[in-house]
Amino acid sequence: MYALLNVLDLAITLYIWVLITSAIMSWLVAFGVINTSNQIVRMVGDTVYRLTEPALRPLRSVIPSVGGLDLSFIVLYFLLVFIQGFVRADLPRMLGGFY
Repeated sequence: MYALLNVLDLAITLYIWVLITSAIMSWLVAFGVINTSNQIVRMVGDTVYRLTEPALRPLRSVIPSVGGLDLSFIVLYFLLVFIQGFVRADLPRMLGGFY
């Protein structure tokens, strides 16, 4: 069970990094720092978009953007950190130290 929790923790950590990469890439594209006509940039951007959009789309339908700022990223980030904290601290204790 402990190995499964470690895998879940690692998956959440990796997804948080993909989410942060998505936000940074969107800012860099918006400010014209990176060019999306570059094939590598387009490929990385498309991959990151495909990984993050399924989680962000439902949040965007519920959370309105404030002044053009998309708050769904922040909500998803804190939700993932909360779940990760629960996985790291509470679940092993709830299992009675079985790990």
